[in-house]
Amino acid sequence: MGRPAGADAPQQPDQQGVCVAGLDAALTIRQANQEFFREFNGSSEDLCGRSIRDVVHPSVQQPLLRKFSHLLEGKHQRFVTPVIAVRPGEESAFTVPLTAIAVSGGLPGTNAVLVMMPTTRGVEETRVVSSRKKVLSAMDARILEGIAAGISTVPLSSRLFLSPHGVEYHVTCLLRKLKVRNRTALVSRAYSMGVLKIGTWPPEVVDDFVK
Repeated sequence: MGRPAGADAPQQPDQQGVCVAGLDAALTIRQANQEFFREFNGSSEDLCGRSIRDVVHPSVQQPLLRKFSHLLEGKHQRFVTPVIAVRPGEESAFTVPLTAIAVSGGLPGTNAVLVMMPTTRGVEETRVVSSRKKVLSAMDARILEGIAAGISTVPLSSRLFLSPHGVEYHVTCLLRKLKVRNRTALVSRAYSMGVLKIGTWPPEVVDDFVK
């Protein structure tokens, strides 16, 4: 792998406390240090060859991929952004700052990316909804999006061709599913669990959670 544009690539990939991975232009994990493998409960065989998307929550994938795209296009040399990281096959998640640095090889342009994240030893993790769980019906999703956008019951019922009573029924079901008491807490809970996409307006439910 070449050197990051404007900076030297780390020469000690196994430094303690930092997860380091090298991605190709398709954002596939090509190599990583032992901290990275330990953090995501896998080996080189398990994780190398997988997309970086597999270790971040679906709710943050869209804005993160947009940042990677700008990096590969040469619009930026590096970026730092908080991400919700997940271990494949688990329902636990942790928020960490992710640093990505463009790496130049023998040919002009960026053909790889170096990714670094701190380890989370001793950090309390957040429970999220697994991407494999279809927890919402299509109507639940549309109503949740409407509530998150600040639309009240009557206009929301008109938009979704439901009676106001029908909207309230779905809202009650959503409150029960997400274990909250009111609409404000419902939206906050949905974002914290990763059910609503981050960095998107109008609000949008992550497709993975819709039946």
